[in-house]
Amino acid sequence: MVDLSEYKGRKFGRVLTKMGRVTREQVYDGLALQKKRKIRLGEALLELGYIKEEDILQALAYQAGMDLVDLDKIQVSQEAIAALPAVSANAYQIAPIDFDAKSRHITVAIKSPDNFSAVDDLRLLMGFKVTAVLAPEKQVTDFIKKHYAQQDTGLASMYDELAGRADLAQFKGRGDSIDLSEIAAAAQDNQVIKLINLVLLQAIRDRASDIHFEPFEDEFKMRYRIDGVLYEMIPPPSYLALPIASRIKVMSNLDIAERRLPQDGRIELQVGGNPVDLRVSVLPTLFGESVVMRVLDRSNVQLSLDKIGLRQDELKKMQQLIRKPNGIIVVTGPTGSGKTTTLYAALNTLNSPDVKILTAEDPVEYDIDGLCQVQMNAEIGLTFARTLRSFLRQDPDIILVGEIRDKETAEIAVQASLTGHLVFTTLHTNDAPSSIVRLLDLGLETFLVTATIEAIVAQRLVRRICLKCKEPYAPTETELMELDLRPEDVKGRAFFRGKGCDACNGSGFKGRMAIFEIMVIDDDIREMIMKQASVGVLRLEARKRGMRSLRESGLNAIYEGQTTIDEVIRETMSEED
Repeated sequence: MVDLSEYKGRKFGRVLTKMGRVTREQVYDGLALQKKRKIRLGEALLELGYIKEEDILQALAYQAGMDLVDLDKIQVSQEAIAALPAVSANAYQIAPIDFDAKSRHITVAIKSPDNFSAVDDLRLLMGFKVTAVLAPEKQVTDFIKKHYAQQDTGLASMYDELAGRADLAQFKGRGDSIDLSEIAAAAQDNQVIKLINLVLLQAIRDRASDIHFEPFEDEFKMRYRIDGVLYEMIPPPSYLALPIASRIKVMSNLDIAERRLPQDGRIELQVGGNPVDLRVSVLPTLFGESVVMRVLDRSNVQLSLDKIGLRQDELKKMQQLIRKPNGIIVVTGPTGSGKTTTLYAALNTLNSPDVKILTAEDPVEYDIDGLCQVQMNAEIGLTFARTLRSFLRQDPDIILVGEIRDKETAEIAVQASLTGHLVFTTLHTNDAPSSIVRLLDLGLETFLVTATIEAIVAQRLVRRICLKCKEPYAPTETELMELDLRPEDVKGRAFFRGKGCDACNGSGFKGRMAIFEIMVIDDDIREMIMKQASVGVLRLEARKRGMRSLRESGLNAIYEGQTTIDEVIRETMSEED
């Protein structure tokens, strides 16, 4: 047996020397070639003919304190293959080779020593004790194909597996008469764990933003929200409501005994090398606990101003606005309209070592290096207003206030702006001009609004047409009328829609894009605000000065073949509204 402690953590060249594969002089030759060619030491030594491919793999395994296995030569445990669902093996690219059901200890072969996220996620998602070994990349790929190709990875087959489980069926309709040890046992049940694992990985693969588990009197519904629309999935058996809620609570460190009060938690995962955060909300309802998981896939979010849907002229305008030395920039729109993503993209653009950025958020959705982010907590009195006061003593350059909800927060944001800070914030209004009226309704003085507000950006999210099944079509007169257009207005223009295919789950849409309305507050508009001009008058004046309305932005997206008429009608108001 090799003593791995002699190799773990040592430099790669030293590991190879201790293994007796190279001499010190050969390592120096390799280092010289590495420096010259800017390649890895292993590649350099391979090129010089001093080592073979298998020596590199062996050294990497020893360096990480792991054994190297040859999957072609070992006896694989069928229990291990049964214990790990196909969806997990494929998602993490791992080969289960041994499993002890009693201790829940699994041994898995991985392709790279860097894939420790797979090990961590198996511990959290599946509740396993995990030992990782290294195996050649091709062997792991072939193993997964060989042992999992015939397995049905769908929800229906998982439900079939659970169908005859009398021990789980006993939870149906039992209300509060359940012993805590029974709940704990249900939360640790291997098939329940596999089901949740499958649901999560499928949701992440389909780019769902939320997963809903909803108990009703006679059924238990499961829904995914994809691109802003809820889709009902094959429902789990109703008696799984309590085991599923309990398992999710265990994963998010919540109290499984508490079933009368709402609870909030968080789960952090790495799926396919991408960080994914799950925000968990548990709500007691008449027929059990409703669980909603918000999926925050950081690899899926575009934290760059040129990736969020801004047109060229809008991008230029935004880049000028966010570089102002002080003032307030408001992003407005309903919940789920992408305001946070726009703000993060702006802050990401400004994020540099010479700029101090502080954010007050409820909740913090994505943690970004270089930003000091504060999570609100009203229960202990940590409100936006209180946090903002402290911010001003922290010497910031830029401040993000998650949302202006009351007069006190608005006044401190104004104060921060007047003392030379650039403030970003959000409001819930229908369009840019009505945000002015909303701030005045909160009790802000007119002169303070005109002195500090630099711009208001209203936005909506519309679904993008799926590129795989996009097709041209001729809209009906009724559809055009809903956009206040006549057939002669669109002569020569092409319209598109998605036919529906496997890539978009038959919806005809894949992904979303934002449409914007940017109202820059100049001296003439400030004067109109001072004279208490109505929303309609402000809107008219802003459009005269070049503001493109949400409806116009939507029309441009339709003409460019990015979205459909229905989407724009659903998300925007007619100018006459």
